[in-house]
Amino acid sequence: MLYQRHLISFIFYLLLLPTLIVCLLDGLYCGKQNCYDVLGVTRDSSKNEIGKAYRTLARKYHPDLHRTTDTKAEAEVQFKHIATAYEILKDDDSRNNYDYMLDHPDEYYAHYYRYYRRRVAPKVDVRVVIVVILTVISIIQYYSGWQRYDSAIKYFATVPKYRNKALKIAKDEINEKINNRKGKQRLNKIEQKEELERIVRKVIEEKMDVKGAKPSLWDILLVQLIIFPYTLMRWLLWQLNWLWRFTICRRPYGQEEKLYLIRRLMKMSQSQFNTLEDSQIEEYLQLWKQNEEEWKQNKKQK
Repeated sequence: MLYQRHLISFIFYLLLLPTLIVCLLDGLYCGKQNCYDVLGVTRDSSKNEIGKAYRTLARKYHPDLHRTTDTKAEAEVQFKHIATAYEILKDDDSRNNYDYMLDHPDEYYAHYYRYYRRRVAPKVDVRVVIVVILTVISIIQYYSGWQRYDSAIKYFATVPKYRNKALKIAKDEINEKINNRKGKQRLNKIEQKEELERIVRKVIEEKMDVKGAKPSLWDILLVQLIIFPYTLMRWLLWQLNWLWRFTICRRPYGQEEKLYLIRRLMKMSQSQFNTLEDSQIEEYLQLWKQNEEEWKQNKKQK
């Protein structure tokens, strides 16, 4: 007896389920109304006919054309139905989805998926958005790089070590442009100071080679993404070359390879390593040479 009751209840819910799902379709497209009937057109009507019917009905039911409260409220409701129907039928994709729903009313969840996928889909191409975002980030990155470079040059110009070196390099230019202005009016103190700072900055930028500080277009994000396949290929070839020469063939390291290993051991980036003085790099190479000789002697003793 209990089994029969459960069976009857299950059959009842199965019969009721389509009715419940059909009610959910009230929230799709024109709801219980047929969009074609709302505009007074047929499924064979062209875009021009649909547009003409919409304009005629919109003029008739526009809320501003009705004065009394009741007629105005009724016109607003009707106007919304007309606008919704036109919005669905004026677009080919939306109209095709609606026609498909009319022809296949049993595919409830598929209709929901098509309807809400179209409604929540972005109006702008995602690829365009990504390119714009990358471009903006790259512009900010490049501009920030130049700001950091300008700050670095100003800092180096105030450090006695770099400033004295720059003054020594530009001694002749300073004498010519500030002290010995032949046939020209001498500069006042303010102008002399400005000219001296300009010369010092120029020397630091051009002749003292502030490595790793100057920004480059090749370093910005957008360019790096564009040349990524090339960069990846170069990296793979470099790794294979290193594996063949120094792991398999066991060839001795050259100076470039030694500097690479020193930088890796010091856990420094390439830009950081480039800022080191030549004397520091030479010192590291000497330490490498000493350690290499000690290793060879220990190996012979064994």
